[in-house]
Amino acid sequence: MYKTQCSRLTGLFGVSLKQKLVGCGPRCKQTAQGLVLPHRRDPSHWMTYQHLNFLKRQYVTKNLSALKQRAAPKRAAALADVDENDRDENRVQRIPTVEPTVEEVSTSAVARETSNNMTTSDETPHLQVETDEAREARLDGQWKPLKVEVGDLPDIYARLTKIKLTALVVTTAAAGYAMAPVAFDPAIFIATCLGTGLASGAANSINQYFEVPFDSNMNRTKNRPLVRGQISPLHAVTFALACGVPGVALLTYAVNPLTGFLGAVNILLYTCCYTPLKRLTIANTWAGSVVGAIPPVMGWTAATGCMDPGALLLGGILYSWQFPHFNALSWNLREDYSRGGYRMMSVTHPAMCRRVALRHSAALAGLAAAAPALGVTTWTFPLVSLPINAYITLLAFRFYRRADRASARKLFFCSLWHLPMLLLLALTCKKPREDDPASTS
Repeated sequence: MYKTQCSRLTGLFGVSLKQKLVGCGPRCKQTAQGLVLPHRRDPSHWMTYQHLNFLKRQYVTKNLSALKQRAAPKRAAALADVDENDRDENRVQRIPTVEPTVEEVSTSAVARETSNNMTTSDETPHLQVETDEAREARLDGQWKPLKVEVGDLPDIYARLTKIKLTALVVTTAAAGYAMAPVAFDPAIFIATCLGTGLASGAANSINQYFEVPFDSNMNRTKNRPLVRGQISPLHAVTFALACGVPGVALLTYAVNPLTGFLGAVNILLYTCCYTPLKRLTIANTWAGSVVGAIPPVMGWTAATGCMDPGALLLGGILYSWQFPHFNALSWNLREDYSRGGYRMMSVTHPAMCRRVALRHSAALAGLAAAAPALGVTTWTFPLVSLPINAYITLLAFRFYRRADRASARKLFFCSLWHLPMLLLLALTCKKPREDDPASTS
């Protein structure tokens, strides 16, 4: 008996597969008709032989033109053979020659010409003559070895130790000594000031020794002695050792070991922490503020021999004061610090620079209010220091809001007289000692 191929499929799987194939047939047919009918309704979209032939011609023509395109050489102009006898001489306008006429030259004209020749011969040639001032200016701009005389060394040493900064450090140390609740000893006071000044000069000299390649890129520091080559690096290091070792020894043996230890720590913090951190992170400002806060503590420990809360209060005042002072200074020196490769807040974090200056300016009033609570001053000190503290806070607020050079300059110059005034007011409002006979009477 004859059997079809489908009937050979046995079992439930074959029956189900056959039903699916039979059911899919009409749907596939409808789908094909749906795709074909729109093209039959609109014959304009049909793709005919003419379309294919046109595309072929376009493709072949485009490729051949691209391949066979060459720059056609410029055709040379054809030179017409003109016979000399055939030239058209009628179009040429001939100009008759003019024979020169001999004129009689008067004696006055000859005299005038000779005088003119004499004046022209007497004129000096236009040569550029270099004056002495121009020559000196040209030589000053050239590289040449600097000859340093012995009389120039005091000025060089003063710039090497940053004499103004050293004077400020000695002043704060003297204020710390004067604020201590002990009797005044002139010998200890002089030894403290001298040792602190020598330690500060040594730290500043080592700082300049490390920063020579960076100071040469800044307008503010390019004229320092080591940058200009006025002294050698060995000379600078020798001078720093000649200042640092006697300074620390004087503080240790003539004052007390605690003050000498603080002086040595301050040199290490300034040279080994603050100096390298200036090119690594903005934390250098906080490290530098700690360095500036230690001198009044040294003055207090030189007088008392111990570190009391009053010493920490004076150190806190110097610590907070340095932020509005230095942040305002660095704001107008951002270009210099950027060229030198220093990572200052004013360069990398300008908003933080202004915010920190405002915060620590306001903290000065709080520290002044804490002075009588710690027994350092009387209660009149917060009142009399309130105007100057409020004024520097106002300038810091303007610097925070405006963020311009004018407000930064005003804040910086205010900080220059604010600190001496604040320390003077604290000294006048100093709390009298209990064992002082003048206070008991």
